[in-house]
Amino acid sequence: MNNLFYTDERNTQILISLLKANNVRYVVTSPGTTHMCFVGSVQHDPFFKVFSCVDERSAAYMACGMAEESGEPVVITCTGATASRNYYSALTEAYYRKLPIIAITAHQGTDRLGHLLEQNIDRRRLPYDMAKLSVEAVYVKDKRDEHYCAIEVNKALLECKRHGGGPVHINLFTRYSRNFTVKELQPVQTIKRYTAFDTLPEMPVGRTAVFVGSHRPFNKKETRAIEGFCATHDAVVFCDHTSSYNGAYKVQFALCLGQQFAEFDLANIDLLIHIGEVSGDATSRKLNCGEVWRVSEDGEIRDAFGKLAKVFEMSEHYFFEHYSKPGTDSHSYYDACISQYKNIISALPELPLSTIWIAGQVSESLPKGCNFHMGIWSALRAMNYFNVPDAKGNCNVGGFGIDGCLSTMVGASLCNPDRLYIAMVGDLAFFYDMNVLGNRHVGNNVRIILVNNGQGNEMRYSFSPAASLGQDGKLFMAAAGHFGKQSKSLVRHYSEDLGYEYLSASTKEEFLRHKEHVLSEKHFDRPIVLEVFIADEKDEEEAYQLITSLDKDKAAVLKKNLKSAAKSVVGQKGINAIKTILKKQ
Repeated sequence: MNNLFYTDERNTQILISLLKANNVRYVVTSPGTTHMCFVGSVQHDPFFKVFSCVDERSAAYMACGMAEESGEPVVITCTGATASRNYYSALTEAYYRKLPIIAITAHQGTDRLGHLLEQNIDRRRLPYDMAKLSVEAVYVKDKRDEHYCAIEVNKALLECKRHGGGPVHINLFTRYSRNFTVKELQPVQTIKRYTAFDTLPEMPVGRTAVFVGSHRPFNKKETRAIEGFCATHDAVVFCDHTSSYNGAYKVQFALCLGQQFAEFDLANIDLLIHIGEVSGDATSRKLNCGEVWRVSEDGEIRDAFGKLAKVFEMSEHYFFEHYSKPGTDSHSYYDACISQYKNIISALPELPLSTIWIAGQVSESLPKGCNFHMGIWSALRAMNYFNVPDAKGNCNVGGFGIDGCLSTMVGASLCNPDRLYIAMVGDLAFFYDMNVLGNRHVGNNVRIILVNNGQGNEMRYSFSPAASLGQDGKLFMAAAGHFGKQSKSLVRHYSEDLGYEYLSASTKEEFLRHKEHVLSEKHFDRPIVLEVFIADEKDEEEAYQLITSLDKDKAAVLKKNLKSAAKSVVGQKGINAIKTILKKQ
């Protein structure tokens, strides 16, 4: 017996590590084989106090008594087949008495269900009042599986003590490994949860930043708390246009993080405070975080950056005020980030007529106090490269779908008839949601900039997997050829017949001629549609390559060479040509 240690099944190792990290000592096990990797490991670890009970119903009730008496969570574990069904009565008892029971049931894998294979019971749906949460500890094949398994087990172990406590269920996958030679458990991502009633942890020393995903508008009290926190810790607030944050220390950093061939030390962060919901800034994934603290009143485990260490189930105002020290004022990190942004934007060469060029023009001219709505993805990405000082950005990043952008903007506009609402969308998003333009409630405070490149250009950019299909990708992935094939009269007639003022542009000069009118702070007698035609899809790709490959000394040469490469078909051939040029810069 001295040569037996831990199983080599990584998901079971993760479970054991997290049980120890959460100080879960008591285990009541019933006989069987399917859970042998777990039981065979914990019985040789002196940390655990393991008890045997043949009847699973009795085992679960024993655990109820132990949990009530000790005040600690208790594990019950059994084999596959009907053994787990005998837990129902005691887990129901635990649910209504809020006893922290952790039911670990062994499982051969979801792929084994429904094929008349012996001892495979479907536990994917449990009675509502039997467990607060049910998760799967999947078999680990790679890093992605490992991260998923660790997050799910963390969720379950935290939930058994949350909001007064209660039973949880972990369905532990196994391959019946007979290898128990692992002497030490590898580190596992361990997550802790805090409420306003707990003693909050000390902040780690090092560079600190706040990241704001899409967020409801901040009130003055919340803004002041964030500003005080940043002043205390020399921190910055990384935002995109859906964040709603307009206080001090705000940094619009997508342009810097989006550079393809540059790395920034400023993106290395020891502690990232994550607030808000889904972000429309994909470049944020390039932030290199030591650890992440998530602050949200829902208290849920949401690990957008893969480094979640702590969850604070409390208001953002309480959190930031708690960690602030009045009278401090540090901003060297902020100054460095702003300087970096200015250096890069100053290297921006002249871009061709494209979604990104239009975004640059719009960003500097939006009416003060307007609400600006962006379509998924291209319009949102393009706008995020530029600062917008006095407008509120909106985008349907919750579901992140193409549908509903115009309808959302129209709905918002009805709440404040005196405020301007401006949308920038691509042609697929426009035609998808065009019915709302005929709504009789649409007011004269609505303006739409339609970028019509005749397809879903998102699927034509070189970074899109669909671009590898070359011209074949246009037919179905990019859905080219629909909606009149960039007809010069289709949207004109539709808009004018509905009472809109219609304008169009096919050149930069035409766009600039209309820009002042469309982005005027004045209210006109009717809503406006400005349709901008992009004749050549290569201009969209060139603009993207230029703005994400900026170097003040190389920008002119890069542009010249890209124009030459753009003559090749956009597809794998064109992608390779562009990449070759960029590597040489």
